[in-house]
Amino acid sequence: MTAPGPDSGTFVVATAGHVDHGKSTLLRALTGTDPDRLAEERRRGLTLDLGFVWTTTPGGRRLAFVDVPGHHRYLATTFAGLATAPAVLLVVSADEGWRAQTGEHLAAVEAFGIRSGLLVITRADLADPAAALALAREHTAGTALADAPAVAVSARTGAGLDVLLHRLDALAAAHPAPDPEAPVRLWLDRAFTVAGAGTVVTGTLTAGTLAVDDTLELAPAGTPVAVRGLQSLGRDVERVSGPARVAVNLRRIAADEVRRGHALVTSGRWWRTTAVDVRLDPPSPVADTLSAGAPPAGPAARLPAEPLVHCGTAATGARLRPLGADSARLTLRAPLDLHVGDRLLVRDPGSRLLVGATVLDVAPPALRRRGAAAARARQLVAVTDPADPATRLRATGCELRADLAAMGFATADPEARSENLAAGPFVVDAAHAAWLRASLTAEVDRYAAAHPADPGLPHPRARQRLGLPEALPLAALTGDGLVTRQGRIYRAPDAEALPAPVAAALDRLLKALHAAPFRAPTRRELDALGLTAESLALLVRRRHLERVGPHHLAVGALARAEARLGTLPQPFTVGECARALDTSRRVAVPLLEALDAAGVTRRHSDGRRTLRPAGTRPLA
Repeated sequence: MTAPGPDSGTFVVATAGHVDHGKSTLLRALTGTDPDRLAEERRRGLTLDLGFVWTTTPGGRRLAFVDVPGHHRYLATTFAGLATAPAVLLVVSADEGWRAQTGEHLAAVEAFGIRSGLLVITRADLADPAAALALAREHTAGTALADAPAVAVSARTGAGLDVLLHRLDALAAAHPAPDPEAPVRLWLDRAFTVAGAGTVVTGTLTAGTLAVDDTLELAPAGTPVAVRGLQSLGRDVERVSGPARVAVNLRRIAADEVRRGHALVTSGRWWRTTAVDVRLDPPSPVADTLSAGAPPAGPAARLPAEPLVHCGTAATGARLRPLGADSARLTLRAPLDLHVGDRLLVRDPGSRLLVGATVLDVAPPALRRRGAAAARARQLVAVTDPADPATRLRATGCELRADLAAMGFATADPEARSENLAAGPFVVDAAHAAWLRASLTAEVDRYAAAHPADPGLPHPRARQRLGLPEALPLAALTGDGLVTRQGRIYRAPDAEALPAPVAAALDRLLKALHAAPFRAPTRRELDALGLTAESLALLVRRRHLERVGPHHLAVGALARAEARLGTLPQPFTVGECARALDTSRRVAVPLLEALDAAGVTRRHSDGRRTLRPAGTRPLA
């Protein structure tokens, strides 16, 4: 596969309807290509797997069709074809009318949230289509296809096919264009090997853009794969945006490692999960017909404890825990890459009941306490927009912006919602931010009361006390009379002024050092002044004192020492240094070691020092 140019995308339509109502025959007449690929399908005259064909409308728009099996035995395959299609052709034959499988397919269309489609009455040459159309209108009432345009056609005579193509053109034109910058999630429906090319997979690209040399992940394993080549409708392309049918030639993966139900995803932009909280759709008229005889109840009560869950081309078993009448937690047996707002089809494998579900949380909190399920249900009731992170932030307090984006929440401008707080890579719930600010203020006051000599709360202690992650900037929480200075948090006045006892002691110490700059006070003298280790650390941080080894001198002591030592004959001894500085060896030794470390002096093997000329000192 080579890639000579871009592709502008294709509108994708899936078929739906009862077995033997002419779906494949209709597509063959529209496109000139048989969607039944398998020899057994042609021999039996029965669609067993997904078929893919395409054509161009009179207006030049390209249409791709996904043909699904109509037999109940192949429901999982049918769902895999319907799930990723933006639109559907609901097919009902004029001679047989509405059948049970038609209703089941319509229920699946509803469950997957497909809102766009056409009602096609086939075999119009065999019976008057009016009766079948009237019955179909009855059954689609209250569904997304209630007002869908209807077309009567005959694949044998060609009647109505031109009208159908024009209706399809209009349907595609009215459909909102998906975001070409959206993260890619290509649910795979086929995987095979092409001689000389290697592994090729196919699927319906619903949004986003694929390009040659892209690196993606194969979900759910998370295996990195590279795009070696791309095709759309049999044409080599360099890049393609959804919606489109695509074939992707992959590097770094063998065909036997890929199957239907896997997905190619943009790394880090989807949430791989085995637990989701969902809102279940209310029973539709179609679902009620399919589950006739079932007692009236909310959807959570009607579903079994272990339903099957379909999403994209994937299907997995699950455990269902009802939370409320229309909400539940699904624990999936196989992980899925999801966003909030995704649509799932949940079905009872022992009956024909199909229920649609909207994903509200892809990383839900554990339910450990008595009453936790009911409390969670109340939280989920408040979710009106699944993409709004407000409910999740209320539950967790704060989240990484990247995690929220991977979950599918709208986080491009978190400050646009004034109640949320943007704090570095985090978004913080407003109520939680208020609690954190109040708690931080209380911690600062508590620390200041216990440490009057240095009232600044150290950052590590603040994070530990409030349970804050390292990457959350504390400055985002210090707007209410708190300031951050040199790794500590103070009440605003304390950040500028020294505690009164410390300031008085410093004044007395600086007066003594002014008279004898290098006679560093002893520990006993410092204690007599009331200067503790904590207050001395504060004075050093505030640049009121300079620490030289274990001693404390006035700021600039090293520079003054350098000036005096420059007057001595070079080299000089420790004793000569002490006499020149009018101090003792107790202070002279650490002072010279500090000058050695700064490159100001050079120590000889006999212990003497030489002052280095300024231009020959090593760079710091």
